[in-house]
Amino acid sequence: MKTLVIYDIELDKVRTKVSELCKDYGLQRIQYSAFFGELNTNRREELRQRIKKTLGRTVGRIHFFPICDKDLRLVMQVMNLPELLVDGDDGEASC
Repeated sequence: MKTLVIYDIELDKVRTKVSELCKDYGLQRIQYSAFFGELNTNRREELRQRIKKTLGRTVGRIHFFPICDKDLRLVMQVMNLPELLVDGDDGEASC
């Protein structure tokens, strides 16, 4: 099942370690503090335990959102990235 992991962690060093853990589990960064990818229940729980241990007593909050295929089809996005804009463009990206 796809999983979205988002976090807000105060210390840069710990935040970097958490991002490295997410990468180690094959997740792709979709925003500065958000990763997304395929994780089964066991791998998701394993990652949660490792992140919890890494976080320790540091102030932070980490969310894990399992997303089923049905809900994944409903995902929408809005992008307004400078490299995507062309003069007269309304900001909607196409694939």
